[in-house]
Amino acid sequence: MPDNIRLLSPRLANQIAAGEVVERPASVIKELLENSLDSGATRLEVDLDAGGVKRIMVRDNGKGIEKDDLHLALARHATSKIHALDDLEAVATLGFRGEALASISSVARLTLTSSRDDTGKGWMVTAEGREMETQLAPAAHPRGTTVEVRDLFFNTPARRKFLRTEKTEFNRVDETIKRLALSRFDVSISLRHNGKGVHNLRGGTSRAEMERRVAQLCGPAFMQNALHIEIERSGLRLWGWVAEPAFSRSQADLQFFYVNGRAIRDRVVSHAVRRAFADVLYHGRHPAFVLYLELDPASVDVNVHPTKHEVRFRDSRLVHDFLFGSLHRALADVRPGQKEEGEVAAPQVSGIAAGEFSGQERMSLSQAPAPASGSTFAAPAFGERSSPERIQQQMQGYGELHKPYGGGVGEAPVSSPASAPAWNVPEQDPDSEAPPLGFAVAQLHGIYILSQNAHGMVVVDMHAAHERIVYEKMKAAHAAGGIQAQPLLVPVSLAVSEREADCFEEREEVFTSLGFVLQRGGPETLMVRQVPVMLHGAPVEQLVRDVLSDLLAEGSSDRIGDQINEILSTMACHGSVRANRKLTIPEMNALLRDMERTERSGQCNHGRPTWTQVKLTDMDKWFMRGQ
Repeated sequence: MPDNIRLLSPRLANQIAAGEVVERPASVIKELLENSLDSGATRLEVDLDAGGVKRIMVRDNGKGIEKDDLHLALARHATSKIHALDDLEAVATLGFRGEALASISSVARLTLTSSRDDTGKGWMVTAEGREMETQLAPAAHPRGTTVEVRDLFFNTPARRKFLRTEKTEFNRVDETIKRLALSRFDVSISLRHNGKGVHNLRGGTSRAEMERRVAQLCGPAFMQNALHIEIERSGLRLWGWVAEPAFSRSQADLQFFYVNGRAIRDRVVSHAVRRAFADVLYHGRHPAFVLYLELDPASVDVNVHPTKHEVRFRDSRLVHDFLFGSLHRALADVRPGQKEEGEVAAPQVSGIAAGEFSGQERMSLSQAPAPASGSTFAAPAFGERSSPERIQQQMQGYGELHKPYGGGVGEAPVSSPASAPAWNVPEQDPDSEAPPLGFAVAQLHGIYILSQNAHGMVVVDMHAAHERIVYEKMKAAHAAGGIQAQPLLVPVSLAVSEREADCFEEREEVFTSLGFVLQRGGPETLMVRQVPVMLHGAPVEQLVRDVLSDLLAEGSSDRIGDQINEILSTMACHGSVRANRKLTIPEMNALLRDMERTERSGQCNHGRPTWTQVKLTDMDKWFMRGQ
């Protein structure tokens, strides 16, 4: 191998750059469409043959390129989007590196035609992977630019053989166009493949027009189950649509996140979203969302990856807490009856970070007054504040009401006001205006509550619903009462690396806030002297190691909180009303009213749905009424 240093030829430099920028037809289209959007285009036309391998044509109605600049458009590091270092530190355009057209032309036959006016006269420049040679000629063209790319990788067969089938390559193109179409609702976009129309998306900026496009690209079922959110705090704005947890996916195929209009994948964002859904998603399922984050361009670095799919936030903790707090509150505020005929009120967020919510602000629960000895429950007013003692007393009341029964199936006793306490909810007039979950009419097989509301019939899984109610109350009591800790009779000694021990000393407050007391016993030793009562018997040593690992890797950790919530969830599950427990009508109605006041009541602690609505119109179809 030669050891002398040489300048690379322009062609070789372009093909190396093409290895970063041009992976397949989808990446070519991404670069071309981003250039069109940066030029001010409001209409984009994409035409493909053979999945884009044989031919790609992108036409826009942007401001076009001057004749004298056409040859520069195909040169490396030539751009109209940045001119000074200050521009690079606050990039406001999608493309800015000045490598895309040069890289594409080095591995394909490229023709660029453009016009700056409405006279119909323009200029065309061509390049075919040669040594930066371009040919300029006049051409008829309306205002805007057309880029045609033929025979991708014709001069690099080793890369061409890595392309997939035509169908696979087209699907990737379709996904790329979908992501761009969701970033610019004001731009009309059409797509043709092998002469057949695929998409014809009309531009629009009204809420209805945007939701129409989301439904076209993500499916009508997504929009039917989506919550619209719009939250702004401390220079950050989050808006868009997030699907209710019941509309979870087996894959992360309906997740679109944009930062200042740029589609990105980011660890900070992914972690915040995952944490927001942690309590409501069934195991192994993925949330669906189309979300937009807007912030000062100077506070985000988009120049950290050649494909610009990744970004780096100047204050990642602020962004993480804002996203988590906003989505966490949006999901918590969804209660039965909030969504009617596709309309969802925007959630009101009282803080930017989860840590800025007090325990009572975080949980707007049905906090009923504590029952006196021998008394019955009374449904409280929504939003009523309660002390930790009152919550604990009510939890005891729930336990008395739902004592586990040891008999077999079919042997459960029938409860009555004389045999078991009951919620003090009066019988409701069926003809009065029904609340969102309606009024209970019966219990089915000791498992489900059947209720009648204005839309038809509601079916409630009483154990799953009660489990969520109890869990939220226990979390509220735990948050309001603080974390109870107990010292260890014999401290636990942990052998750690010096880096981990230094990390503990720098972030000791993280452990202290969660009820742990640790002490450094040497350069590579930590002593655990106190642990939370809730974690008695848990693998404390492994938990501490995992938290230190998270702090070193990501700067934060949720493991201890997750462990505590898991214990609370288990306790709530075991303390909730069981199948075959007969409930009276007042008890069933009280459970329904509690669901209407409880956060995340649409799912149990394990992510299973707690209730479903059967519309009267659907039941009419079953029996062909009116047909």
